[in-house]
Amino acid sequence: MTTILGIETSCDETAAAVVVDGLDIRSNVISTQVELHARYGGVVPEVASRAHLESINAVITRALDEAGVSLGELDAVAACHGPGLAGALLVGVSAGKALALVLDVPYVGVHHLEAHLHAAWLEDPSVEMPMAVLLVSGGHTMIVSMEGTGRYRILGQTVDDAAGEAYDKVARALGLGYPGGPVIDRIAKDGDPRAVAFPRPMLNEGLDFSFSGLKTAVMLEIRRNPDRPARDIAASFQAAVVETLVYKLEKAADQIGARTLVLGGGVAANSRLRARVAEVAEKSGRRALLPRHDLCTDNGAMIAAAAHFRLISDGPTSLDDGATPGLILPTIG
Repeated sequence: MTTILGIETSCDETAAAVVVDGLDIRSNVISTQVELHARYGGVVPEVASRAHLESINAVITRALDEAGVSLGELDAVAACHGPGLAGALLVGVSAGKALALVLDVPYVGVHHLEAHLHAAWLEDPSVEMPMAVLLVSGGHTMIVSMEGTGRYRILGQTVDDAAGEAYDKVARALGLGYPGGPVIDRIAKDGDPRAVAFPRPMLNEGLDFSFSGLKTAVMLEIRRNPDRPARDIAASFQAAVVETLVYKLEKAADQIGARTLVLGGGVAANSRLRARVAEVAEKSGRRALLPRHDLCTDNGAMIAAAAHFRLISDGPTSLDDGATPGLILPTIG
């Protein structure tokens, strides 16, 4: 039995979790900074770093307490070492390495996106490979073929804005506040998704994405028709994003012969996206694997899970390794 403490501080959540054997979640504590950044309309790196420093010890202590595990019972400590905000990453990496050194246990640096891929396994370790995974968040939008632990192929990714970033910018333009994803998802339920015929960007141009043009189209619509209800604009915008994401995910699954469609990342909590992926999977005879909401957001459980398999395949990470804000997902092609 391998008990790992996972630490996640790549952006604006201070998170820690205890996971046993890469699959059994004993605790998963997340401290969000949403209220701190809301006044600025987005994440401020310096504010995020300071908040991580203030919260990290309490979050780790709570994760251990909820798991009923003492520091001496840990077999390894893992931390997200990239990609992400440099200062924020350093808080988690420093805490992880310090604990590993004091406890004389292995330290494992974990790639943030690889951890999101492992969130699916936390839901069901028996899932059939390959999986077509849509990783969609405020910083990333990509489709990955997951063929096993450490075996990933990036099939498509955004050429400009990430989907979550577009949500935040559209919400700001509509005066809805931050973060944009949850509030747009909420008011869109009362809106008409056919009210505005927003473009479906790059729909038939491979598996890459582009959301900057769609964002611009929304801004123009707001200027031209200032009296149009925000709920209709939100619903129409969300319909365009979700249709594009789901269409390309299904296309990718056809291309690699995947029997499972998987969501990961913060936007994976979006109700319309989850519903559409489930519908498309059912119609095509596939399975939809939709992680529960606390596994969609940045969290320590996914870090600990990925660390378990990385520890087996690669061994410990050197304590000389630091944080890498622009870390690229290791692929096999």
